[in-house]
Amino acid sequence: MTREDKLIKKLENGDMSALDELISLYYTDILRYCICHTADRQTAEDAVQETFLKTVRYLDRYIHKGKFRAFLYQVAANTCVDMWRKKHQEEQIPDTLECLERGFQRAETETDFMLLVRELPVEQREIIYLRFAHDLTLREIGQILNQPLRTVQSRLRAALKTIKKDLERGGISSYEEI
Repeated sequence: MTREDKLIKKLENGDMSALDELISLYYTDILRYCICHTADRQTAEDAVQETFLKTVRYLDRYIHKGKFRAFLYQVAANTCVDMWRKKHQEEQIPDTLECLERGFQRAETETDFMLLVRELPVEQREIIYLRFAHDLTLREIGQILNQPLRTVQSRLRAALKTIKKDLERGGISSYEEI
């Protein structure tokens, strides 16, 4: 039984102290996600708070099947979209590389790579971020985006193929290391 499973079980049994642990378990990941999907850090922090408030508010409707993480990312995605709509801003990708982590260490020094990712269609760009910046499985990404696994796979493959072609055209040969 995972730590997440134990915490959800405690919550189901009425132990609300497990809620703080559950939030601290995912806070940093959700903040990174929100930073990638909002205009600035303050808005991202507001989105994280709203994400956890919504999660707590609707926790009684959640049926745990070992996919709380995907559920939480779905709430965060919807919250970011809602906040974007409220502010009537264009979707922006941050100029910083804060949202990158494992798997992209080499790309952090390659600003050209971020420019290539920015040129991808939104649905491919979102999959790239969720897969590599947040280390989610393709199945989790499918749940978050409400898309079939095959669609996620084909969009990821198309995005990587586009990035590879652009990198090769630009003379950057470090794609295999990414």
